[in-house]
Amino acid sequence: MPEVQLVAHTIRSHGVAVARLHVHDWLILVLLVVVDLILNFIEPFHRFVGEGMMVDLKYPLKGNTVPFWAVPIIGILLPFIVILIYYFIRRDVYDLHQAVLGLLYSVGVTAVITDAIKDGVGRPRPDFFWRCFPDGKGVFDPVTRKVLCTGIKSVIKEGHKSFPSGHTSWSFAGLGFLAWYLSGKIRAFDHRGHVAKLCIAFLPILLAALVGVSRVDDYWHHWQDVFAGGLLGMTIASFCYLQFFPPPYDVDGWGPHAYFQTLRESQNGIQSSTTNVNSLNVLQSELTSACMRPQHGLGISEIGTGDSSPMLDALENGRRIEILN
Repeated sequence: MPEVQLVAHTIRSHGVAVARLHVHDWLILVLLVVVDLILNFIEPFHRFVGEGMMVDLKYPLKGNTVPFWAVPIIGILLPFIVILIYYFIRRDVYDLHQAVLGLLYSVGVTAVITDAIKDGVGRPRPDFFWRCFPDGKGVFDPVTRKVLCTGIKSVIKEGHKSFPSGHTSWSFAGLGFLAWYLSGKIRAFDHRGHVAKLCIAFLPILLAALVGVSRVDDYWHHWQDVFAGGLLGMTIASFCYLQFFPPPYDVDGWGPHAYFQTLRESQNGIQSSTTNVNSLNVLQSELTSACMRPQHGLGISEIGTGDSSPMLDALENGRRIEILN
């Protein structure tokens, strides 16, 4: 379908109507936020950690290269700014609404799944020894040799949330969605061989990957945690994007499904109205012609006096019914 826009669909003109169509989606999104908050308060599963296992869990306890507060900025605010810029260029509230809703669902669903798995698996982080024994003196059960942590409870709790990486999954969920979005807008797969477009589409993926690498460098996650987080975030982002937009390689990949649906409905309405008007004109013309046409063997003065044939009367009555319908 060619890129044709009938009118500008702005926030002021169509924003309320579009939001009302998706009010239940926004309510479910709020529910996802509540569920994720609850998951963060739940005590994760404390997987058995023995004295011999501490060999691989003695990495130093460091700070975060990418702080926790920076993750929403990278995974949500940055893509939102790009989406907002495109709105001011095209003035299409359908694109703005569907993109923002898809982005938030991508991050929201990813967050819930990530935190649920974290609580269920309870894998210790690479720096678990120093979280468990901040003074460096290990204490173990005399029989099972299980660790008997002496550290701060909240720090120990966080130490059981290694798999999968939340920083990585959030980043790939938001920036992965942005990569899909940019691919569609710049028509990266238009079969013209402009490889430079792929560089633009891959930039968000690179940024998300660097966030994941930082988690391994900071000894907060094992490489498997980062790999699983990236795969999870990218998968959810793909599902959420394709829920609202055609694939980027599609001829209509530059716009959301809702825009093209509205365009089709407008065109169908115009065509239907035109067809009805034309049909009415044809029927009226035929009726006028039939009423004014002289009958064989009758004078003009005899037409319309009620002496016409029953078949003609039935035909005229049928046409009148069609016109009224």
